[in-house]
Amino acid sequence: MLRFLEARQIVLDRVHRMARCHVLLDQALGRVVAEDLHAAEAVPPFTNSAMDGFAYRTADAATASEATPQRLRVCGELCAGQVYPHPIEPGTALRIMTGAPMPEGADTVVPLELTRHSGDWVELLKPLRPGANVRLAGEDISLGGQVVTAGTTLRPGEIGVLATVGCARVPVFPQVRVAVITTGDELVDCAQTPGPGQIRDANIHALCAQLRAFGAEARPFARVPDHRERMEAVLREALETTDVILTTGGVSVGDSDFVKPMLKAMGAEPIFWRVAQKPGGPLGFWMLQGTPVFGIPGNPVAAMLMVEAYVRPALRKLMGYRHLFRPERQGILNEPWRKGGPDGRVHFLRAVVREVDGEFHATLTGPQGAGILSSMLRANALVVIAEEETAIPAGGSVRLHLTEASEDH
Repeated sequence: MLRFLEARQIVLDRVHRMARCHVLLDQALGRVVAEDLHAAEAVPPFTNSAMDGFAYRTADAATASEATPQRLRVCGELCAGQVYPHPIEPGTALRIMTGAPMPEGADTVVPLELTRHSGDWVELLKPLRPGANVRLAGEDISLGGQVVTAGTTLRPGEIGVLATVGCARVPVFPQVRVAVITTGDELVDCAQTPGPGQIRDANIHALCAQLRAFGAEARPFARVPDHRERMEAVLREALETTDVILTTGGVSVGDSDFVKPMLKAMGAEPIFWRVAQKPGGPLGFWMLQGTPVFGIPGNPVAAMLMVEAYVRPALRKLMGYRHLFRPERQGILNEPWRKGGPDGRVHFLRAVVREVDGEFHATLTGPQGAGILSSMLRANALVVIAEEETAIPAGGSVRLHLTEASEDH
C-alpha cells in the first residue's frame, strides 16, 4: 500500500489549477486573483482636504499666534462633492469640508479648533507648514500602481481597494464545484426516523460543510442505494455538472460495494486504492474523463479526515491558492497512546491542542474509532503518528496538524 505522503503527492500531481474567470467584485471575497491588478486611476483622484476647516495660503498666516492672530476674509464655503470655481486670493480663506477638492492657490487647511471665526472672517492662532491637513492626489495609490498581486486571496481590505480604483469585475480562479455522493441502503435523511438496520446520513451534511468552509461549492446529490445502475446514472450526472467527484462508502470489497467496478466500467483511470493509514485505509482515487474522483470510506470520521488530508489541498490547488497545507507543529501528547501492534500505517488522532508557554500540548478527544463522530466535536488538531511508531508515552513529542488554522505552506 502507498504511504500517506506518497498518496497525497500523487493526488496533487494529477490536479491542475483551473482556468481563470471574471466575477463581480461583490462575489470575489475569498477568491484567488489570477493576475496582477493595477490602478486605472490615482487614489485619491484629486488633492483634497483632510479636515473640516479653512483652506488658505500658508504665507498669509506665517506669523500667526494666540497673541497676534492673523485675520483672513472668508470667501465662501465648499462641501465634499463640489468644486470651488475661483483661485484663493491673498488674505482670504475658504471654509472647506473633509474630502472637498483643494481650491487653486490654497496649500494648507487649518482645523476649525485652531481658529476663531465668525460669518465672514476667521482668525488663525498659529502658523502651519505648507501642505498641513491636505491629502495629495495619488498619495495613497498612484496611477498605474500595482494594488493586488496574482495569487492573493481577496479579503475585505482588498475588496475595498479594488472598489476605490474602479475594478468592478475581477479576474480570479473559479470556485470549484464538488459533487458529494453518499451511498448505502442503510442511509436515511437526518430528518427521518431510522427503521430497523438504518442510520442517519451524517456524511452528506458534514462533508458539504467541510467543502463550503474550504471555499468550494458543495453540490450534494440524492443518496444512492447499493444499486449499480443508479450509481452509474448519478456518476454520469456529476461528471457533466461538477469539477470534482467525491463518493463516500462503496469503495471496499463487499458484495454491495459498487463504486470501484462502476468506475472501471465507465473507463476511469485507477490512480490508487488503499493507503497505509488509519482511519481511511480503503481510500481510492481515479481520473474519469479528466475529472478527479475521490472514493472515500463511509465511516464518518474516516470520511471527514480524508477530506481534510487529501481533498482540501487538492481543491486549494485547483482554486489557485499559494498555500496548500495547514500549519504543522511539534507538540507534547499529554497522555500515553499505543498502537495495537506494528502495522506500518500512519494514524490520525483527534485532539484538542492548547499553546502553553510557547509549547503545544495535545489531549485526545476520547475513543478514536473511525465511527466515533463525537471525537470531532472539540478537536482543533490531528495528532499524526508516523508509520514506524508504535507507542507514545505521556509527555512524548508528536507531530500536530492544526485543523483550525489557515494554510502556511
